[in-house]
Amino acid sequence: MAVHSKKIAVYVVVVFALYVIITDPKGAADYVQIGFEGISNAAQSVGDFMTWVADGAKD
Repeated sequence: MAVHSKKIAVYVVVVFALYVIITDPKGAADYVQIGFEGISNAAQSVGDFMTWVADGAKD
């Protein structure tokens, strides 16, 4: 039953994403840009942390 629920949830998300893209392409592009900026900021933070650790965890 959990597998079916997961498939249904994925289909609902895909249909919703397609609906947003079709009805408001500019807004959808903004959402994608916000998502990529978030991923970029997270990667930058991980890189900063790893650099801090590699430098001996000095303040």
